[in-house]
Amino acid sequence: MAMRDTAIVAYAETKIVTKSDKDVWALGADILEELLNKTGMEKGEIDGLILSSSQTGAGNCFWAQATSDQLALEVNFCNTVDIGGCSPTGALARAAIAIDAGLCETVFCLFADTQGRENNSRPRHYQQEWTAPLGLLGPPTSFGFITNRYEHQFGLDYRMLGKLAVAQRNGAVLNDLACEKLRTPITIDDYINSRMIADPIRLLDSVMVCDGASGLLITSKKNAEKKGFKKAVFPIGYGEKTSYQFSENIVDVTNTGHMPAGERALKQAGLTAKDIKSFHPYDDFIIAMMLQFEMIGFCKKGQGCDYIREHDFNFNGDLPLNTGGGQISAGQVGLAGGGTNLVEAVRQLMGEGGKRQVKDTSNAMVTGIGGIPYARNWNTSVVMVLTPNG
Repeated sequence: MAMRDTAIVAYAETKIVTKSDKDVWALGADILEELLNKTGMEKGEIDGLILSSSQTGAGNCFWAQATSDQLALEVNFCNTVDIGGCSPTGALARAAIAIDAGLCETVFCLFADTQGRENNSRPRHYQQEWTAPLGLLGPPTSFGFITNRYEHQFGLDYRMLGKLAVAQRNGAVLNDLACEKLRTPITIDDYINSRMIADPIRLLDSVMVCDGASGLLITSKKNAEKKGFKKAVFPIGYGEKTSYQFSENIVDVTNTGHMPAGERALKQAGLTAKDIKSFHPYDDFIIAMMLQFEMIGFCKKGQGCDYIREHDFNFNGDLPLNTGGGQISAGQVGLAGGGTNLVEAVRQLMGEGGKRQVKDTSNAMVTGIGGIPYARNWNTSVVMVLTPNG
């Protein structure tokens, strides 16, 4: 399979902060420098650049070219992946495709956003015309609708959602790169008693927009072997689905595109959900993680709370979950936030998790969520399986 011929040979990540004192391109330069230092590669060897979406660059139709210019990278292939929070994992998939097609050999995937410092987004779609004027003012209200619908259909034990919040916060406490404001232990009672944002969405259900950057250096497996890299991580399964069931007049909003995307990724990897050793789901809201358990097949639909009750999601548990804190407890780096969980998965598979290192590094699963429409599940869902055993 083509993706198995692609090797992630290094990762890098900046400190996540509430508002950066650095320009987004300066953060990108920091990531590039760290990747070059880690690998000993020359900048001229990088011939591909793939960026994730960012609010910072949202108004610039030449974002990939401008970033290439600012970083003095002369490349044979460049691209900005525009699928919201799915973009970092989608960028890795597209890097594998570009390398396999012979368009380039070594790709720098950069996930950077300074949304807190410089938000240049000017979205033009249904939200500005049909939802914002009526008071539907963003993701918390949309996820409130989804949560209420799920509770109506299946019942919902909010203490089990709190259990996920606590596990992620435990990871952030051990993560020196997590936003300092979030590196305070919490309990399930803290979660339950946190103030309502959009009933039933609580403060501790929700991400906090932050600034920062992360990135990967990806090359062909042949080149990685030639250069003698002792550590590498390989994508072995990927699924992506956009506008899942959008053509239907009435949909069940508790169904998401992670169902077909997860099925495709696991089939390519030759695994089942029960084989996954650590899980790094996109986590803009706690309920989204529980839905992904159900959609990807960790448990049956409607049984998410029972599944959470039966498992330990800390780094030393039976299914480590977003071991660096995820976006909710490490900070969401704008639209590049999905890179936080992706890089943490790579870090763990390379055995470099430090105080939060997981025991079983045979594989990891990473997911993405991109876009939140009205009266539908999210716009794009991605699922990727990674392994250090190339």
